[in-house]
Amino acid sequence: MNAAKAGAIAALVWAAVEPFDQRMLRHDYSDVAVLGKAVTRSRAWPLAGLAMHAANGAVFGVAYAQARRRGTSSVTMALAEHTVLFPLGAIVDRRHPARGTKGLAPLWSKRAFAQATFRHLLFGALLGHLAD
Repeated sequence: MNAAKAGAIAALVWAAVEPFDQRMLRHDYSDVAVLGKAVTRSRAWPLAGLAMHAANGAVFGVAYAQARRRGTSSVTMALAEHTVLFPLGAIVDRRHPARGTKGLAPLWSKRAFAQATFRHLLFGALLGHLAD
């Protein structure tokens, strides 16, 4: 399977498990909502969010295809991306046009960090499995 397709599939699986970790951690943070509600406030936000999330996964998959030639693992790469970009959640919390709505619980929190860590682990493992 090519890396872009693997990344898109891994991102869609991530989106499918969001309700699970939201219940487990009792924190209403959804990457699909963050992305979709950033571009539309209509009822189409879930579709927009899924499309954007899948596209991001595809781009990440292509980047992984290049990095794995140097021996970088998909899980390491996904967790590194998470660690580097997580602080941007503080900006999203202040600037997102739909802040405070369903799916947009504070991103700059321990629970959101735990959710994002789980999601990135899942994504990285699945990406590596599908792409390799």
